Amino acid sequence: MADELLKDFNPFDIFDAEAARLDRFFAGLDDAGWQRPSRCEGWSVRDVLAHLAGEELYNHACLDGTVPDLMSRLAEEGVGGYNEFNEWCVRERAGRPVADVLAEWRTKNAETRERMRALGRDAVLDTMAGPYPVGHQTFHYDSEYATHADDVGAPVGADESDGRTLWRVAVGRFVLAEQNAKVQVEQTAEQIFAAVDGITATLSYPEFVEATVGRLPAAHGLDPRIASALRCLA
Repeated sequence: MADELLKDFNPFDIFDAEAARLDRFFAGLDDAGWQRPSRCEGWSVRDVLAHLAGEELYNHACLDGTVPDLMSRLAEEGVGGYNEFNEWCVRERAGRPVADVLAEWRTKNAETRERMRALGRDAVLDTMAGPYPVGHQTFHYDSEYATHADDVGAPVGADESDGRTLWRVAVGRFVLAEQNAKVQVEQTAEQIFAAVDGITATLSYPEFVEATVGRLPAAHGLDPRIASALRCLA
């Protein structure tokens, strides 16, 4: 079963670790650092923070059982779809002091992490996709935070890099299975083999992670059909 892929990882500990990584990084930025372009096309590092802060509206709505209310509010604002929501979150915070946006994110994300951990892996949240296990949702948040930490260049210690890659590989494989993706994936001790419609590729673990979150450079040369099929977390 796909759940077996995640059984050796604690989603709440990972969430805490990735939030702490981002917090340490954000705390050390000067004005130039905030304005530096991120790996997210069109977004500065400050925009990534604004996105994370705004995303807590959805996270709290899931926890509070008020997702329909949030959807109604967004519809009134003329916001439809995930991408529009992301851009709206950034626009809404563009005129605010960055210190205020950072404080908002710290406070609201800390509450999200505390409440998710208190609920436990097997509890169920109301999400846009319907009822969903808290543990699985937290793994999605883990991937989101790790991806954005990499997007802004938050440091990853040599002592944690391998373990971080392993859980990200597991989450990617889990989500591909959950989505019934047409790509076939086989993991060996050192590599990932992927196949779609007779097209095959061999990826290192880090390359597989980058492919699942849509961050593998075009220059890598991965067949577009495989790249598209592997992208499941962004």
